[in-house]
Amino acid sequence: MRTQVAIVGGGPAGLLLSHLLHRQGIASVVLESRDRAYVEHRQRAGMLEQGTTEVLRDSGVGERLDREGLVHHGLELRFGGAGHRIALTGLTGRTVTIYAQTEIVKDLVARRLADGGEVLFEARAVEIDPSAPSVTYLRDGRTHTLECDYIAGCDGFHGVSRPAVPGLRTFSREYPFAWLGVLADVPPSTEELIYAHHERGFALHSLRSPEVSRLYLQVSPDEDLAAWPDERIWAELAARFATGDGWELRQGPITDRAITPMRSFVAEPMRHDRLFLAGDAAHIVPPTGAKGLNLAVSDVTLLARALIERYASGSETALDGYSASCLRRVWRAEHFSYWMTTLLHTDPHGDDFAHRLQRSHLEYVVSSTAASTTLAENYVGLPLAR
Repeated sequence: MRTQVAIVGGGPAGLLLSHLLHRQGIASVVLESRDRAYVEHRQRAGMLEQGTTEVLRDSGVGERLDREGLVHHGLELRFGGAGHRIALTGLTGRTVTIYAQTEIVKDLVARRLADGGEVLFEARAVEIDPSAPSVTYLRDGRTHTLECDYIAGCDGFHGVSRPAVPGLRTFSREYPFAWLGVLADVPPSTEELIYAHHERGFALHSLRSPEVSRLYLQVSPDEDLAAWPDERIWAELAARFATGDGWELRQGPITDRAITPMRSFVAEPMRHDRLFLAGDAAHIVPPTGAKGLNLAVSDVTLLARALIERYASGSETALDGYSASCLRRVWRAEHFSYWMTTLLHTDPHGDDFAHRLQRSHLEYVVSSTAASTTLAENYVGLPLAR
């Protein structure tokens, strides 16, 4: 097989890149190791920056997003038994939207297939040649080779794309806690996200729809999921969200649960020869700042623009600047995610002095317009580089 752009990974990054290229007449093939049902149902992020919603809408895949997405104008920081609202729109003029990654993937898969796009499920990439660009993959028990002009590595942290880049410099940080995340068939107890700091650990009340709640608890990285029956989860959530004004947490059937480790990771550069890394293949952020999916969209939007310029004019200037452009945004998001994580989580190794400093910082963020604006500006997302 031959195509112009080989895309390794059929998550939101790879599918969106394929869609953006198709709109400009550039051919691509998406190779996804999992089957379609798995890709469309794996639980991931659900908070979209305004820039992400604009990319989806402007590219013609925002119809269901606009119909079902929940637009938010603020969030709540909760600590000391009281809530403090950060007015995102009031401080920045921008919004965020709750719309699950699973739904974005469904929208993009349906659109690519309707447009005649080549999305090969259960096609596992095993080798990448960045110089004589090609991808070797396994499908239906056979080995295939996909030749191309360029390769986009959108296959996540454990994929084959990043190891194909020689001389990578990596930066990482592991955190002494993880998230126990659950989906529950119960209407959310809040209209805006609640980020709760508590001496027993962080908690987050998010949502997926008016009928489905998404909630998280800070736990130990080696926590045994079997030790968390429904009753314990709800009791711990109620304790960490408790306020002095009678607020109550609605409870319902838990339909999904998982423990996610917390890490920060960046690989530089994000390009080698004809191979370009995007999304989790190049960087990981702790989910506290809700930046992972949004960074992936930013990466492939910039990559699409650069490839479109290359095929339209022959210029590789934008391709040459791809890594540096992406990394400026990546490091800003890494810092914000680190800042939110250390601000809100209880460090199991911290002493009383550290805990008092953390509380002081929280009080400053909610009482200072400048500090609240810094949080809001980063949370809603910075505009894409041009």
